[in-house]
Amino acid sequence: DTAVGSVGVGICFDVRFGEMAAAMANRGADVLIYPGAFNTVTGPHHWELLQRARAVDNQCFVLTCSPARNTTGEGYQAWGHSTAVGPFAEVLATTDERPGIVFADLDLGEVTRRRRNMPLATQRRGDLYALHDLGAVRGDA
Repeated sequence: DTAVGSVGVGICFDVRFGEMAAAMANRGADVLIYPGAFNTVTGPHHWELLQRARAVDNQCFVLTCSPARNTTGEGYQAWGHSTAVGPFAEVLATTDERPGIVFADLDLGEVTRRRRNMPLATQRRGDLYALHDLGAVRGDA
């Protein structure tokens, strides 16, 4: 928990695992943060897609930061594109591959509204699958 809300943190490859994001949301996270460095092969296809998926799956904000691309063409080539995504999978702000800063206003009340209007946490099919999480179950938001 922070002064502005509950935050969950993963790193790079963790954004690929919906279960981890669900566990953080289950523990009360309204914002998920993933620093990462997808490359120029997977980045164009997966980076934004995965952020939006984690946001809509968990009805929360997803914030990512990535290094800018190396303009010399030598060494690791990061995709870049730091991004802020809202709880309805909308891209709020993003950058490209160059150095930059992402600014976005996060209305945490939007998380509460989305979760109240579409209560996914209580509508999951527990008869078919379950999230095995050692943390506390998220209450109705």
